[in-house]
Amino acid sequence: MTNNPIYTFPAIYLATILMLAGSGLFTTYLGLRLTSEGVSEMLIGSLTTAFYAGLVVGAKIGHRLIASFGHIRSYVACAGLATIATLAYVLIENITVWVALRFIIGIVMMNQYMVLESWLNEQAEENQRGIAFAGYMIATDLGLMLGQAYLHQFPTLDFKPLIMIAMLFAACLIPIAMTRRVHPAKLATAPLEIGFFWQKVPQALIMIFLVGIMVGSFYGLAAVYAKKSGLDTSNASLFVMVCIGAGFLAQWPIGWLSDHFNRAKLIRINALLFAISTIPLWGFIELPTLLMMACGFIGGIFLFTFYPLAIAFANDNVEQSKRVALSALLLSAYGIGASIGPILIGTLMEYFRPSAYYIASSIAALLIAIWVKPNKVKYAEDGPLQHVVVTTTISTVGATLDPRIDEIPEELIIDAPPTIGRSDEITNVDEETTETDQHLNPPSEVK
Repeated sequence: MTNNPIYTFPAIYLATILMLAGSGLFTTYLGLRLTSEGVSEMLIGSLTTAFYAGLVVGAKIGHRLIASFGHIRSYVACAGLATIATLAYVLIENITVWVALRFIIGIVMMNQYMVLESWLNEQAEENQRGIAFAGYMIATDLGLMLGQAYLHQFPTLDFKPLIMIAMLFAACLIPIAMTRRVHPAKLATAPLEIGFFWQKVPQALIMIFLVGIMVGSFYGLAAVYAKKSGLDTSNASLFVMVCIGAGFLAQWPIGWLSDHFNRAKLIRINALLFAISTIPLWGFIELPTLLMMACGFIGGIFLFTFYPLAIAFANDNVEQSKRVALSALLLSAYGIGASIGPILIGTLMEYFRPSAYYIASSIAALLIAIWVKPNKVKYAEDGPLQHVVVTTTISTVGATLDPRIDEIPEELIIDAPPTIGRSDEITNVDEETTETDQHLNPPSEVK
C-alpha cells in the first residue's frame, strides 16, 4: 500500500471537502441573507453561537452514537439529518427556529468530524500520520474556500444556496458509504483533568479560549462586517475567502518559525501584529474594496495561526502521557469561546458599529500578548514539540481519541496525579482510558 495519504484516504478527504464546502457556504449565506433583511447582528451572532454550542454538546452525543451504531451508520444518519435541517430553512422562515436548527446541525456535524478524524487517526501509518493530518487540514480549508467561491460566483440570496448546501451535505455521504477501507474500531475517550492542566498550562487555556472567541466570531460575523462596510454580496464572500486563504498559506511558514524560535515570544509577536494590521478595519476611515481585502488578508495570516501556535505551546509544557487529555480540554476551551464570541461581539456590532468585530478581536489579541509571558514557561521533560498544521474551523475531537485502546496498562496508572473536574461523560481513568505513546498522536505532534 502506498504511503501517500492522498491515495490512502481519498474517501475521507473528499468527504471533508464536500462537507466543509457546505458548512462554509451555510455560515456566510446566513450572515449575508439576514443582514440584507435587516436582522440585528446579535441575532446573527446567535446562529453561530448555537452552531458551536451544538459542536460542544455533540461531542458527548456523537461518542454514544458511534459506540452504539458504528462509525459509518452514525455518519450516514447525521449527514442525512444535516441535509434535512438545511432544507427546513427553505420551508420555515423564523429566526428562533433557525437558531434551533443551527444547534442541531452543530450536534450532527460534530459526529461527522469525530468519524472522519478518528478514522484517519486510527488507520494512518506511524510514518505518515503527520502528513495525513496535514492533508486533512488542506481539505478542510479547501472546502471552506470553495463554499465562499460559490457565493462569489452566484451572489443571489434566495433559496438556491440552501439547495446547494443540502446537495453538498448529501454528497459527502457518497465517499464514506462507498469506501472499502476497514471500519474503525470503538472509540475511547480521554479524561478532562481540568485542575491539573490549569496548574500546568493556564496561559495556553486562556489563550485558546480567546482564540475561540475571535475565530468563532469571524465565521459568523466577518461577512456581516464586510456587507455593512459597503461590499456587495459577491465581494463580501470574497473577503471571507481571502481571509481564510491567507491563514491557509501562512500555516507552513508560521510552523517553521514555531519550530525555530521561542513559541511564547512568537505568540506575542503574532498577537501584536494582528492588532496593528487590523487597525484600518476598525471603521474610522473608509477603505476602498481592494485595500479592505488586503487588510483582511494580512489579518487572516495572524488570526488563523493563533490556534496551531496555542496547541503546540500547550503541549510543550505537558508530558507525552498527558497530551491526549490536554487536547480534549483545549478543544473544550476553544468551543466555549467560539460559542460565547459570536453573540457577544454581535451585540457590540449592533449597538456600536459593524467594525466592532475587528476592534474586539484586536483587544482579545492584546490580552493574549499580555497574558502569555515567556519567562513563566516551564517546558515538559521531553521538551518542545515539532509544530504541525492544524485548523480552527472544526473540532479536532477525533485526534484526541484513541479508537483502539480499551484499558490502561497498569504501569501508566501508578504515578498518575489525581484528576479534578472531569466531565460526567468520562469514566474512571483506571477502568477505561489510556494514554500510551505508541498509539496516540495528538494533532499538535508529529511522529
